[in-house]
Amino acid sequence: MVDVSIILPVYNAEEWLEECLQSVYQQDFDGSVELSVFNDGSTDGSARILDEWKAKLEGRRVQVVLNGHTGTEPLGVGCAKNQAIKQSCGRYLCFLDADDVMHKDRIQCQFAVAIHQPNSVIGCQFHREPPESTVRFTNWANALTPEQLYTQAYTSHGPTVIMPTWFCSREVFDKVGGFDETGKGTPEDLIFFLKHIELGGELFRVDKCLLMYRYHPGAATFSVTEETIWRIRMEAIQKQILSKWSNFTIWNAGKQGRHFYRSLSSENQKKVSMFCDVDDKKIAKGVYVYEESNMQPKPRIPIVYFSKAEPPLVICVKQVCTTVNRSMGWGLLCCITNLWPPF
Repeated sequence: MVDVSIILPVYNAEEWLEECLQSVYQQDFDGSVELSVFNDGSTDGSARILDEWKAKLEGRRVQVVLNGHTGTEPLGVGCAKNQAIKQSCGRYLCFLDADDVMHKDRIQCQFAVAIHQPNSVIGCQFHREPPESTVRFTNWANALTPEQLYTQAYTSHGPTVIMPTWFCSREVFDKVGGFDETGKGTPEDLIFFLKHIELGGELFRVDKCLLMYRYHPGAATFSVTEETIWRIRMEAIQKQILSKWSNFTIWNAGKQGRHFYRSLSSENQKKVSMFCDVDDKKIAKGVYVYEESNMQPKPRIPIVYFSKAEPPLVICVKQVCTTVNRSMGWGLLCCITNLWPPF
């Protein structure tokens, strides 16, 4: 068994693969490393590049495991990651996408944290290429506080610990049970992330930029629909959070807040005690009537000024959430946003 297995799924990545593998070659890590690659039916030059780099990496004492298939259709990112992990033997797993580039001290820094955070998915700060892409998303992800890694876990940005930066023990992965293998259009990282939290898993981010996270139109992110993300988020927040609350307030009496309310189960709709807002026009309405409801009489939810809101709250906002002091006693803050695609 080696200390760290780098998990690298590959599908038609020849444009970036050399740079990615070069970053593996340049890692400055004291322990033992393995690169576990699953080639998901690439039809470009990815297989050739992998073969060429195998001897180079092994010359640097990086064990290399290459596998894959030559079928006509890719099995999907979730399956490719699972296969790469299954064939690996590291005590810790370092996830890497074939279009991204690790800084030379990534493994060393995250490994040092992981041995003291055995129940955590550990991420790091990152920068984008091109540099001007997804500025708002990058700033949000890199600036989250340790508490916000949890309280903003249900936003449309996706996992608060960004998937290409993940590093965890094999035990953390095994506890969740692997990635969803439905295939294209499925956010396997988000599903894994939310299940990890549900099972009591912890989150941690190394506050150092350790990865170049590439932005391009061919990224798997763009195959996932807004409706799919919304459904998964709503299922998770209702199961993991709202099921534990007897009542709550929705912050935002506008479009986002009403959409959130309408997406709730009837049981959780009954728990909504009020909407709160800062917009005088919305507050002047006094009440939100859910006209689409089959109930008689129709549900009528009061709309109050934010200072009169009763905790706990679900904050539904368009942009990056404003920090709210937890000392106010408002419990968990779940920022539900409508930014899409976030990256």
